[in-house]
Amino acid sequence: MFKSIWTYVVIGVPLAGLAVLLFGPAQTPVGHDMTTPDTSAIVQGDAIANVAIPATFSENAQIGKNVFDGACAACHGENAAGQNGIAPPLVHKIYEPSHHGDQAFWSAAQNGVQSHHWNFGNMPPVEGLTKADVNYIVAYVRELQRENGIN
Repeated sequence: MFKSIWTYVVIGVPLAGLAVLLFGPAQTPVGHDMTTPDTSAIVQGDAIANVAIPATFSENAQIGKNVFDGACAACHGENAAGQNGIAPPLVHKIYEPSHHGDQAFWSAAQNGVQSHHWNFGNMPPVEGLTKADVNYIVAYVRELQRENGIN
């Protein structure tokens, strides 16, 4: 009898686990969808995202907007909406704080970024930005993101 119990354990448990995987309830994906949007219908250089602007910005975000406009908007577009064929929108769920934390912005500005979510090529480092500048930019982008439901 002892041998038959172990037979059930050794064979039955893995089979039960396989059955649950194959026939169990469908699982809802956890986290965010990393699928980038189809931009084929967007004219080259046009905004990728429709960005809602907050009624007001904090003082730090206002400074960040000025820095962003001077150092980032040429590629990432007005209000971080991206530009098709040039650079992605930063107001996009891919850049939500739980996936791209604030440190990712500093690293991108300082070191550049190898293309991994979008097909716009690598981002070069941004010369002349201080850590404080990037912190202001992050405040601006995060306030835009929150206004657009990206938390």
